[in-house]
Parts: sequence; C-alpha cells; structure tokens
Amino acid sequence: MAARDLIRELVEPMTVLPTNTSPLLEPLQGIRAVVLDVYGTMLQSGAGDLTVSADSRADAALEALQAEGIVTSPTMTLQEQITRIIHLLHAQSKANGTEFPEIEIREVWARALARWNLYLEPEVLERVIIRHECAANPTAPMPGVRDMLKGLRDRALTLGIISNAQFYTRPLLEVHLGASLEEWGFCEDHCFWSFEEREAKPSDAPFVGLARRFWREGIRTQDVLYIGNDLRNDIAPAALAGFQTALFAGDGRSLRWRQGEGIEARPDAVLTAWEQLPTVLDFDSEHA
Repeated sequence: MAARDLIRELVEPMTVLPTNTSPLLEPLQGIRAVVLDVYGTMLQSGAGDLTVSADSRADAALEALQAEGIVTSPTMTLQEQITRIIHLLHAQSKANGTEFPEIEIREVWARALARWNLYLEPEVLERVIIRHECAANPTAPMPGVRDMLKGLRDRALTLGIISNAQFYTRPLLEVHLGASLEEWGFCEDHCFWSFEEREAKPSDAPFVGLARRFWREGIRTQDVLYIGNDLRNDIAPAALAGFQTALFAGDGRSLRWRQGEGIEARPDAVLTAWEQLPTVLDFDSEHA
C-alpha cells in the first residue's frame, strides 16, 4: 500500500481548540512571497507539532508493528529504544557543531528494530512509521487552508515551506490538501524539510538559505512573509533573516507564545483564522 493510500485510511477529522487570542491585522506592504510552516499552521496537530519520540502510550509503536503483521516480545519498549537513539544522535550532531540537529526517523527505527534482530523492507518500515505517527500525532487540514492557498496561487505569489518534518510530512500534507504541492503552486526549491538537511528550527539556517534563493530570483528579503505558529521556532528566526512575519493562532493545541522564555521577537501580524490573511496582504486594495 502506497504511503498516501495508507495515510488516507488512517486520518480522521479534528476540531480546533480556542486560543483566546486577538488578531493583529495591520496590512503588510510589498509581499511577493509567502512561506509557511506545516504542523500547527497548515495542519492541525494532535501533539501541537511534529513528533518523532514523544508518545503517551508506550505500546503505540508495537501496535504499529502488529498492524503490519510483525509480532515481537521485547524486554524494553520500542518507544524507549527510539527515544534513546534520538538522544544519542542529537548529542553526536551537537558535538559536531549543529546547534539544532534533526534526525531521519527511518534510520532511528531501523536501528531500534535491529536491536531485536528485526530487519524490515524499506516500504514496510515506512508503513510502520506512518501508522505510529498517525496514532501518536493525529492531523487534519486547518480550517480554511485550502481557500487560503487558492487565493495565494490565484495572485501568483511565490510560495514556500520551512518545516520541521520527516519523510511522511509531504505526503501527509498533500493528502490533507487534496492535491500535490506543485498543483498548489509550491516550488521544490522553495521548500525546506528539516530531515533532509539534518537541521531543525529554530535554527535560522533554512530562513537565511531561502532568503538567498529569493534574492537571486529578484525577491527582496523584506518582501517575504513567513507564517508559523511558534514564536521561538518560527517568528524569531524568520525575523532574524529579515522576513516579515505572521503568527498563526488558529488552534489552542499548537499556538506557542513561549511566554517566560525571554524571546524578544514579535510578529508583524497575528492570524486567528486563515480567512484573515487577505486583509494582512491588503488584497482588497488591489481593486480600490
């Protein structure tokens, strides 16, 4: 079964939780490109963000194996193995100079299963991981996200993504959006997935790298709007790179103001629903 077919089988509807946040909708000038986060921004997330190790049910990983017909009786839970390997890989990357390292979850699972002498074919391993992720972190499209993307596409704005992600993030997003990213107007050169670069937000590296790409294409840094749900992971590094920023405060599960963490960055706009984005981009003035 292909990844997208399995995801379609596993995903279920969700409802957003209130944030008790007031929108800030002052129009932003000169926006030519919009870059988006995925979890908590375009997608509702049961965990509030990408999760590769946190899971309240220690048996969820074993259930994912059993769903693929793989039965084992380990002395240590698979979740514990996964978490230990992630911590080890993070420590190794930090020792080599990466401040915010990212893992490749297929590598982690393969190493964890090898300790039980379990070696899965790549396609089977991916299905197991997808089953686990859909159980540990249910997702659904954020209300209004498709209409929002259609509006950006219709106005020929340049679109990009900077997201902490794993191999399943793109197919998961495309299932929820109902079409490929290319059909929605995204260019692969403008998409940053942390697992490919082995570096995660809040590193400013993906923002600076994308800013350079935009500059070569004639788009000034200040003409880029980045939208995310996390003040530390999204707004602070995007602002440091010179982007204009909007905090998406559409779901109480994922909104991260990071109060008490000493983060000085503040968003240029605050959206509590995707229907508000045209006001921030001042679409109405196009027809005034």
